[in-house]
Amino acid sequence: MDAVTSSGAVIRALVVTVSNRASAGVYADKSGPLLVELLGEAGCEVEGPVVVPDGEAVEEALREGVSSGYQVIVTTGGTGLTPMDLTPEMTRRVISREIPGIAEAVRQANRDKVPTSILSRGLAGQADQTLIVNLPGSSGGVRDGMAVLAPVLQHAVDQIRGGDHPR
Repeated sequence: MDAVTSSGAVIRALVVTVSNRASAGVYADKSGPLLVELLGEAGCEVEGPVVVPDGEAVEEALREGVSSGYQVIVTTGGTGLTPMDLTPEMTRRVISREIPGIAEAVRQANRDKVPTSILSRGLAGQADQTLIVNLPGSSGGVRDGMAVLAPVLQHAVDQIRGGDHPR
């Protein structure tokens, strides 16, 4: 089943992998392709992953995705506590409204099995007509995050585009 907006259009999504090492070719990106697959299974038309190093390149990729008209941009990586993890800060520069419930639910999704999931600093928010969500860089974090995001994706996109609540 396709993830469609209330107007019947398929949701266009962009995946951005944030990894200094993958962007430098030190190792292959694994979480980005998984995220592409899971968004596709959720019915989205997906492009990417675009692999960028953390920092200013994240802000640039997000701004480009917003200006290209993607309804959803999901990042993977750069949400931890190391000094190089700057994805939330770069995301905050782009979004105009935070949607804290998504980020909170992602952190809590598998907390009993992975207690360190609460250390993720990922954000979710709106930039113009685009939903942006930061997920952790691990495959497990991507799976847990998509388990939270997939059921609300269509409704979130409809709401951002001015749709009414379902009756």
